Amino acid sequence: MKYKLKRQLTEKLIELLLFLAAASSVLITFFIVYTLVTEAFPFFKEVGLKDFLFETEWTPLFENAKYGISALVSGTLLTTSIALCVALPFGVITAVFLSEYASARVREFTKPLLELLAAVPTVVYGYFAMQLVTPFLQKIYPDLSGFNALSAGLVMGIMIVPYVSSLSEDAMRAVPLSLREGSLALGASKFQTSFRVVIPSAFSGIASAFVLAISRALGETMVVAIAAGLEPKFGFNPLGPTETLTAYIVQVSQGDLPQGSIGYRTIYVCGIVLLLFTLTFNIIGQTIRHRMEKKVK
Repeated sequence: MKYKLKRQLTEKLIELLLFLAAASSVLITFFIVYTLVTEAFPFFKEVGLKDFLFETEWTPLFENAKYGISALVSGTLLTTSIALCVALPFGVITAVFLSEYASARVREFTKPLLELLAAVPTVVYGYFAMQLVTPFLQKIYPDLSGFNALSAGLVMGIMIVPYVSSLSEDAMRAVPLSLREGSLALGASKFQTSFRVVIPSAFSGIASAFVLAISRALGETMVVAIAAGLEPKFGFNPLGPTETLTAYIVQVSQGDLPQGSIGYRTIYVCGIVLLLFTLTFNIIGQTIRHRMEKKVK
């Protein structure tokens, strides 16, 4: 009887601890959103929503201040798009190799080595982009600026390849062996089995990897702050300098503006925009994932 009561109390305690752990993440998210909204609300009392959304100049640190967020949004989308063009195909191809073609010994050696890229400090990637990638690209594009979105985006793509490849490879290895054997028995090649059977079956996990990669690229700071320059320009020219939302937050957070001023509050406005972007891409990723799971079933 005592043993049974002790076991029930232990189970209740574990259940309470798990609930507190889950509730803490929700509370932290709530307080983050609350802080961003309360700090950004006074900004919109002085700056109209129309100017904020449709103005193409972002100069809150100048005397004649302009608050067109589209200049920072275009830079963020540009560098993120370049990074994803590198990370998504290379990450999936690497995952296919590790899951379907590599031997156990090669996989045990290659996967930790690949994941080591994720442990390299982002400031190192930033100087790598500025000191090595940019000079190399200038030999191909002589008009390339010393600070540009192209080199920053390419290095960001290399940086997030491990996130895509690791999660995608785990999802592919979870596909039942019977599906592979059935495909091969019907005459399909290993390549056809990999790309027409394994990838569609593991697409829910691959979609999660894509969402993580997008969120990682959107939130990257040091690479774009060092290699892309700090010039907010509306446009999508990868050969010129640009500024992203995260790079601007770092710039203002250095303490040049007094706390509580409208210029200082712009960092919270940029935080809300980043949060909305991340939320949007997560919803899109979850929608695609649920549709693919229904098709597989």
